[in-house]
Amino acid sequence: MSDHISYQGTEDYIVSNDLRNSVNISVALKRPLLIKGEPGTGKTVLAESIARSLGLRLIIWNIKSTTKAQDGLYVYDTVQRLYDSQFGEQNVSDIKRYIKLGKLGEAFESKERVVLLIDEIDKADLEFPNDLLWELDVMNFYIPETGETITTKHRPIVIITSNAEKELPDAFLRRCVFHYIDFPDEAMMEEIVHVHFPELEANLLAEALNSFYWLRSVPGLQKKPSTSELLDWVQALTIGGIEPEKISREIPFLGALLKKNQDFDLALRQLHLRGTDSSPRATSRGW
Repeated sequence: MSDHISYQGTEDYIVSNDLRNSVNISVALKRPLLIKGEPGTGKTVLAESIARSLGLRLIIWNIKSTTKAQDGLYVYDTVQRLYDSQFGEQNVSDIKRYIKLGKLGEAFESKERVVLLIDEIDKADLEFPNDLLWELDVMNFYIPETGETITTKHRPIVIITSNAEKELPDAFLRRCVFHYIDFPDEAMMEEIVHVHFPELEANLLAEALNSFYWLRSVPGLQKKPSTSELLDWVQALTIGGIEPEKISREIPFLGALLKKNQDFDLALRQLHLRGTDSSPRATSRGW
């Protein structure tokens, strides 16, 4: 397959020109695309959008604090082999039966091109990115237990996300195309909400966006509400039949936007200072 693809976004994912260009450049250069941005800016969903747009399968490798680079290549299931040798009827001399490919190995071996998402790489230890460098460069790896080399049949489109919890090594950064997803401004956020709620009343959307961005501006919030939380909140407002004029006064269903007790209490104090309604609906954490 040619690398001269043209990702344009999808109907349910609004993409900026800069981000669109970054995706296409990373594919053309055969480099991983490293995406940073605060939680809720659509980093993970980007990979899903790319896969749908190009008609490719998506493989997701969710990184944890205990994840090692080896996990993404393959695992030799010695426990199962030992069990089979004692209690099973299988021929345990065929070691290949106990080699299980990881997500990276699966992407390399795929008969068709795939999109590989390495999600939240900064959760792993500092050695993890460096351990990936060689495999991401040469697109193959060796399995000493079987003497087999797995070589990619079709170079996957690699998307790597980071929440910037840790600094990534310079050597790793040099091998990536980098893009930082800014939090959407009100105009883009309006487009995003319209994609999910095309029939939403204009006054309700305007009031919801005004209150949402006011809430994000409150100093001291530990976790600002994100796009996904805004979408949940808008749906709650719609289901609850909330009148637009009540939204800025009361910010109903505040628990759909804020998820930490300290943030909730801080927001309520700011609402009180702003002269909003302090009725039970405004202060309730439930629906």
